[in-house]
Amino acid sequence: MSDHTHDHDYLHQHNIPHEHCHDGHGHTHSPEHIKRVSNRLARAIGHLESVKKMVEDGRDCSEVLIQLAAVKSAINNTGKVILKDHLEHCIVDAVEHHDHSAIEDLNRAIEQFMK
Repeated sequence: MSDHTHDHDYLHQHNIPHEHCHDGHGHTHSPEHIKRVSNRLARAIGHLESVKKMVEDGRDCSEVLIQLAAVKSAINNTGKVILKDHLEHCIVDAVEHHDHSAIEDLNRAIEQFMK
């Protein structure tokens, strides 16, 4: 049983008000998660700005392509962090509440992300 499931059950057992991810509006993330994702995105943005400068400076195309691959990898890894959090928290909650629409939404998001 994950820590989230235990925490979620505890909230229900003790009648502590909380939000569920499956309702589409109560999707919340921990400050640590938000900071981790925000930092990753900031690094990717900074890296992309550096690649832009490389192009403007007329740097070798091979070097630019290698750096673009690194930016793509950073973006993909950020997506993995978001997906992992979503699976561990919101999808677990949706499954517990038989919310099939959350799983359908996730499938659509994965399709778009993987294009």
